[in-house]
Amino acid sequence: MPWTVISTRNETTPIARGGWLDALRFIVAFMIILHHYQAAGPVPLEEAIHPVFARGGFLLTNFFLIDSGYVLMRVYGAAVDKGRMSPGDFFLKRFLRVVPAHLIMGLSLVALVLLSTAAGVMPRNPEWFRWDQLPAQLLLLQSYGVYGGLGWNAPTWSISALIGCYLCFPWIIRGLMRLGPWGGLGLGVIVYLVVNQLCWSFLGYPVYQMPMGYGVIRALPLFFLGMCLAWFAQNVWIAPRLAGWAGVVAFGGLAVAQWFDKNALVSLAMISIIILAAGAVPVRRPSKLVETAAMVSFSMFISNEVVRIAWFGVVNVLVARFALGEAVQWLLWGGGVMAAVAFAFAFHFAIDDRIQSRIRAALKRRQARRHRVEPEAGPVISIEG
Repeated sequence: MPWTVISTRNETTPIARGGWLDALRFIVAFMIILHHYQAAGPVPLEEAIHPVFARGGFLLTNFFLIDSGYVLMRVYGAAVDKGRMSPGDFFLKRFLRVVPAHLIMGLSLVALVLLSTAAGVMPRNPEWFRWDQLPAQLLLLQSYGVYGGLGWNAPTWSISALIGCYLCFPWIIRGLMRLGPWGGLGLGVIVYLVVNQLCWSFLGYPVYQMPMGYGVIRALPLFFLGMCLAWFAQNVWIAPRLAGWAGVVAFGGLAVAQWFDKNALVSLAMISIIILAAGAVPVRRPSKLVETAAMVSFSMFISNEVVRIAWFGVVNVLVARFALGEAVQWLLWGGGVMAAVAFAFAFHFAIDDRIQSRIRAALKRRQARRHRVEPEAGPVISIEG
């Protein structure tokens, strides 16, 4: 392929806010809401429209995990590798990014269940609110073989698994950044395929079906693949036009593959190309709206299950008491989706962003006390914030 299309001699496209990577974050966060809410309507969306609404969870989670590795590698990789940011500082920064919002949402859900029970409104599915499942989830230990974590705000298993990825991040960099871009990309693909085959051989199912109790085994190969994609993107320039067309074709390929079945490996390849393409397209006119929507995506992820439980808890009572028709039920379902998005925006600006501002200030003071103030690595645009 000519050097004008793909080259290691040209300067690669820098990562930036307000572009396609940010747009993808918001789109995926919104699709996660649809996936979690799809069974709450009068008829599940998998029956009313297409089975992809039921099986799309593994696709969206794959994107979430790959994107996290990709963006963190591009933002922090050089700083961690060159010692400008210690492994401990990196982990602390990422840990404090996800834990406060997680605890607020988890404890809010506990309060919601206690209050509704005291009011005589029992959970429709009480098995999803067992108290013995809660400690591991609140402590984010549910992805490491620790008992618990089912029910409640169940999607936080991926946050739990990412904590382990954050711990591994600095040590992965030591090896990955010693490889060439093509070698690193090949290693990322091989590692995922090997782990996937091992799961098939010893467990009888693919790695993306790994139970939540061992979610870190599912997450780490995908996170590592994202890091490898980022290392490739940092060293290999891809012509923006080629990147744009590759992203469009990959999106079409993903849609076709999912229309017929899971096609997990093909879909994973398409997701990887989409992320790589989005990062290779220069952000010439950053959109403040897209940037803001992307910043709220983590709040959408962490809060949508709590909103779902609260909203449809009320809706189920109304439907039973007033025998509401299907059309009204669909309106209430759509209202629930919009409520999840609205709540996420409110939570981000009123609570999460203010907490993170204080945490960032505290971390800067901590660095100043140690006389090791590091230069800004750049804006973090991973889906978890």
